[in-house]
Amino acid sequence: MKRFTMWVDKHLEEGLLFILFVTAVISIALQVFSRFILDSSLSWSEELARYTFIWLIYIAVPYGIKKHRHITLDIIYDIVPPKIKKYMDFISTVIVACFAILMLYYGSIVVSMISQFGQQSSAMEINMVYVYAAVPVGMFLTAVRSIQNITFLIRNWNMRKEEEDLTS
Repeated sequence: MKRFTMWVDKHLEEGLLFILFVTAVISIALQVFSRFILDSSLSWSEELARYTFIWLIYIAVPYGIKKHRHITLDIIYDIVPPKIKKYMDFISTVIVACFAILMLYYGSIVVSMISQFGQQSSAMEINMVYVYAAVPVGMFLTAVRSIQNITFLIRNWNMRKEEEDLTS
Protein backbone atom coordinates (compact mmCIF):
# COMPACT_ATOMS: atom_id res chain seq x y z
CA MET A 1 0.00 0.00 0.00
CA LYS A 2 2.86 2.35 0.80
CA ARG A 3 4.39 1.79 -2.64
CA PHE A 4 1.09 2.67 -4.30
CA THR A 5 0.76 5.83 -2.19
CA MET A 6 4.31 6.86 -3.07
CA TRP A 7 3.67 6.18 -6.78
CA VAL A 8 0.48 8.28 -6.68
CA ASP A 9 2.34 11.08 -4.89
CA LYS A 10 5.07 11.09 -7.53
CA HIS A 11 3.07 10.45 -10.70
CA LEU A 12 -0.60 11.41 -10.24
CA GLU A 13 -0.48 14.71 -12.09
CA GLU A 14 1.83 13.42 -14.81
CA GLY A 15 -0.47 10.47 -15.52
CA LEU A 16 -3.58 12.61 -15.62
CA LEU A 17 -1.92 15.24 -17.78
CA PHE A 18 -0.71 12.59 -20.23
CA ILE A 19 -4.18 11.03 -20.56
CA LEU A 20 -5.88 14.41 -20.94
CA PHE A 21 -3.32 15.67 -23.46
CA VAL A 22 -3.53 12.54 -25.60
CA THR A 23 -7.33 12.71 -25.50
CA ALA A 24 -7.31 16.35 -26.59
CA VAL A 25 -4.81 15.75 -29.41
CA ILE A 26 -6.72 12.73 -30.73
CA SER A 27 -10.00 14.61 -30.53
CA ILE A 28 -8.60 17.58 -32.45
CA ALA A 29 -6.90 15.32 -35.01
CA LEU A 30 -10.17 13.49 -35.60
CA GLN A 31 -11.97 16.80 -36.07
CA VAL A 32 -9.38 18.06 -38.56
CA PHE A 33 -9.41 14.75 -40.45
CA SER A 34 -13.19 14.65 -40.52
CA ARG A 35 -13.60 18.27 -41.55
CA PHE A 36 -10.92 18.50 -44.25
CA ILE A 37 -10.65 14.93 -45.56
CA LEU A 38 -14.18 13.60 -45.16
CA ASP A 39 -15.80 17.04 -45.57
CA SER A 40 -18.03 16.35 -42.57
CA SER A 41 -17.63 17.82 -39.12
CA LEU A 42 -17.90 15.79 -35.90
CA SER A 43 -20.28 17.31 -33.39
CA TRP A 44 -18.56 16.03 -30.26
CA SER A 45 -14.81 16.33 -30.87
CA GLU A 46 -14.50 20.08 -30.38
CA GLU A 47 -16.46 19.89 -27.15
CA LEU A 48 -14.33 17.01 -25.89
CA ALA A 49 -11.15 18.93 -26.68
CA ARG A 50 -12.46 22.01 -24.88
CA TYR A 51 -13.34 20.04 -21.74
CA THR A 52 -10.04 18.17 -21.69
CA PHE A 53 -8.18 21.49 -21.98
CA ILE A 54 -10.12 22.80 -18.99
CA TRP A 55 -9.08 19.75 -17.00
CA LEU A 56 -5.51 20.05 -18.30
CA ILE A 57 -5.24 23.57 -16.93
CA TYR A 58 -6.52 22.68 -13.47
CA ILE A 59 -4.31 19.59 -13.20
CA ALA A 60 -1.25 21.48 -14.49
CA VAL A 61 -1.43 23.95 -11.58
CA PRO A 62 -0.56 21.40 -8.85
CA TYR A 63 2.00 19.82 -11.17
CA GLY A 64 3.70 23.21 -11.53
CA ILE A 65 3.65 23.67 -7.77
CA LYS A 66 5.11 20.21 -7.21
CA LYS A 67 7.94 20.90 -9.67
CA HIS A 68 8.44 24.55 -8.54
CA ARG A 69 7.89 25.76 -12.11
CA HIS A 70 5.40 28.62 -11.72
CA ILE A 71 6.16 32.16 -12.77
CA THR A 72 7.91 34.22 -10.09
CA LEU A 73 9.05 37.78 -9.74
CA ASP A 74 12.78 37.03 -9.65
CA ILE A 75 14.03 40.61 -9.71
CA ILE A 76 13.28 41.07 -6.01
CA TYR A 77 13.90 37.45 -5.03
CA ASP A 78 17.41 37.45 -6.50
CA ILE A 79 18.62 40.52 -4.60
CA VAL A 80 17.42 39.63 -1.10
CA PRO A 81 19.50 37.59 1.36
CA PRO A 82 18.84 33.83 1.63
CA LYS A 83 17.08 34.18 4.98
CA ILE A 84 14.51 36.56 3.50
CA LYS A 85 14.11 34.23 0.51
CA LYS A 86 12.93 31.53 2.90
CA TYR A 87 10.30 33.87 4.32
CA MET A 88 9.22 34.88 0.82
CA ASP A 89 8.93 31.21 -0.22
CA PHE A 90 6.94 30.41 2.89
CA ILE A 91 4.56 33.37 2.59
CA SER A 92 3.93 32.84 -1.12
CA THR A 93 3.26 29.14 -0.59
CA VAL A 94 0.82 29.89 2.24
CA ILE A 95 -0.97 32.42 0.02
CA VAL A 96 -1.25 29.85 -2.78
CA ALA A 97 -2.58 27.26 -0.31
CA CYS A 98 -5.18 29.72 1.03
CA PHE A 99 -6.23 30.63 -2.51
CA ALA A 100 -6.54 26.95 -3.44
CA ILE A 101 -8.66 26.21 -0.37
CA LEU A 102 -10.89 29.18 -1.13
CA MET A 103 -11.29 28.07 -4.76
CA LEU A 104 -11.95 24.51 -3.58
CA TYR A 105 -14.73 25.75 -1.33
CA TYR A 106 -16.42 27.97 -3.93
CA GLY A 107 -15.79 25.49 -6.75
CA SER A 108 -17.57 22.83 -4.71
CA ILE A 109 -20.52 25.16 -4.26
CA VAL A 110 -20.71 25.72 -8.03
CA VAL A 111 -20.49 21.98 -8.71
CA SER A 112 -23.27 21.41 -6.19
CA MET A 113 -25.47 24.00 -7.89
CA ILE A 114 -24.78 22.55 -11.35
CA SER A 115 -25.66 19.07 -10.10
CA GLN A 116 -29.05 20.36 -8.91
CA PHE A 117 -29.80 21.88 -12.31
CA GLY A 118 -28.86 18.73 -14.20
CA GLN A 119 -27.25 20.75 -16.99
CA GLN A 120 -25.84 18.71 -19.88
CA SER A 121 -23.40 19.60 -22.64
CA SER A 122 -24.92 20.17 -26.05
CA ALA A 123 -22.97 17.78 -28.26
CA MET A 124 -21.89 14.93 -26.00
CA GLU A 125 -24.81 15.27 -23.59
CA ILE A 126 -22.64 14.63 -20.55
CA ASN A 127 -23.50 16.09 -17.18
CA MET A 128 -21.70 19.42 -16.79
CA VAL A 129 -20.78 18.47 -13.23
CA TYR A 130 -17.88 16.51 -14.76
CA VAL A 131 -16.60 19.65 -16.46
CA TYR A 132 -17.05 21.97 -13.48
CA ALA A 133 -15.50 19.40 -11.15
CA ALA A 134 -12.11 20.32 -12.63
CA VAL A 135 -11.98 23.36 -10.35
CA PRO A 136 -12.40 21.63 -6.97
CA VAL A 137 -10.31 18.62 -8.02
CA GLY A 138 -7.48 20.81 -9.31
CA MET A 139 -7.62 23.12 -6.32
CA PHE A 140 -7.67 20.18 -3.92
CA LEU A 141 -4.49 18.85 -5.52
CA THR A 142 -3.04 22.38 -5.46
CA ALA A 143 -3.78 22.68 -1.74
CA VAL A 144 -2.21 19.27 -1.08
CA ARG A 145 0.95 20.16 -3.04
CA SER A 146 1.16 23.56 -1.33
CA ILE A 147 0.82 21.97 2.10
CA GLN A 148 3.55 19.49 1.14
CA ASN A 149 5.78 22.42 0.17
CA ILE A 150 4.98 24.27 3.42
CA THR A 151 5.84 21.13 5.40
CA PHE A 152 9.11 20.78 3.48
CA LEU A 153 9.99 24.43 4.11
CA ILE A 154 9.30 24.12 7.85
CA ARG A 155 11.23 20.85 8.22
CA ASN A 156 14.23 22.22 6.33
CA TRP A 157 14.14 25.78 7.63
CA ASN A 158 17.76 25.78 8.81
CA MET A 159 19.11 24.11 5.67
CA ARG A 160 21.10 26.24 3.25
CA LYS A 161 19.51 27.09 -0.11
CA GLU A 162 21.99 24.97 -2.10
CA GLU A 163 21.23 21.89 0.02
CA GLU A 164 17.48 22.52 -0.35
CA ASP A 165 17.76 22.59 -4.13
CA LEU A 166 19.54 19.22 -4.07
CA THR A 167 16.91 17.54 -1.85
CA SER A 168 13.76 18.86 -3.56
